[in-house]
Amino acid sequence: MVESDNKVVSVYSLDAEFSKPLWVFGINSYDLIQSYQGKRLIACSYRQKGRSYLGILDDAQSTMSLVDIPFTDMDNITSAEHCLYVEGASAIHPSSVAKVVLDEHKSKAVEFKIIWSSSPDCLKYKSYFSLPELIEFPTEVPGQIAYAYFYPPTNPDYQAGQGEKPPLLLKSHGGPTAETRAALNLNIQYWTSRGWGFVDVNYGGSTGYGREYRDRLLGKWGIVDVDDCCSCAKFLVDSGKADGERLCITGGSAGGYTTLAALAFRNTFKAGASLYGEKNWLSAGSEKDYFERSPINFVDKFSCPIILFQGLEDKVVPPDQAKKIYQALKEKGLPVALVEYEGEQHGFRKAENIKFTLEQQMVFFARLVGHFTVADEITPIRIDNFD
Repeated sequence: MVESDNKVVSVYSLDAEFSKPLWVFGINSYDLIQSYQGKRLIACSYRQKGRSYLGILDDAQSTMSLVDIPFTDMDNITSAEHCLYVEGASAIHPSSVAKVVLDEHKSKAVEFKIIWSSSPDCLKYKSYFSLPELIEFPTEVPGQIAYAYFYPPTNPDYQAGQGEKPPLLLKSHGGPTAETRAALNLNIQYWTSRGWGFVDVNYGGSTGYGREYRDRLLGKWGIVDVDDCCSCAKFLVDSGKADGERLCITGGSAGGYTTLAALAFRNTFKAGASLYGEKNWLSAGSEKDYFERSPINFVDKFSCPIILFQGLEDKVVPPDQAKKIYQALKEKGLPVALVEYEGEQHGFRKAENIKFTLEQQMVFFARLVGHFTVADEITPIRIDNFD
């Protein structure tokens, strides 16, 4: 900022995103450091096409040095004497904090050491990890592409039957302008280690891919996100990576809304799970013309099994919405189940509830779509119009 002229001047120009949506406090995507010559430099993280990079910016010379470290996903950076502390992850590293020691020129990493890990023992199961593949798939708009991470089923102890294609679970992230990242997520590995393909979609409107990509969702929430999720699933079926008769969709919050909208207004998926998802836009203060994008107003269009999960203290999505859509689907005769959690709000926090939600999705899909017996000992909840 040039205060005398009240102008914002670019320190360095790069087609990348240098920060995240400011939804939470304390985001620190850069910090100041000093070189051995006393020059002030900027250590920063940025994202291009779904990957994080660590750079050292010399604004006086207008140069950027790329620092090579194992993390492909980075959140916060803090500088210390001769080093940086970086919060990040990768396809084989869970959320961690690493100490990165720089050379005297502050342009290269000479040491990388993880000093804290959210799951320090997980690497012993590395052979079971499904590594994400960044895929580009065509959208409904001719010549336009969108992005997703596909995780193939992976388990060294088992092999699928010859010619069998795996069931697929597609996840729609929340926000709706958030971003799914290719960091190790044991919830995803739960599915892939049990024979499922899993795809995490960054539909149009997601952050991490530039302003033009983000702006695709303006005024089109409930259209672009739904279309992109359906297009991604079809792309994987056409690519031979998924069974078109065993396509399921899940999502929480805004992703739960996208799930319900995809099930109400499209015929791509065979079953779905909505976690504290918005069902009625009008209750959120949207304009009346969004009536047509509210799944709760078009229960007659649903045609497949649905399981709903809802916190009873949710202040964002009123719990009565889940009850209303559950009752309407039940009366229509569709297989449906509702799980309500005491003491949970918008997003589940208790470990036992997170585990129960994951397991009940698995057994729900296995019974109604997958046509197989789950590997774990899970007692299924009652499904109305099925049990």
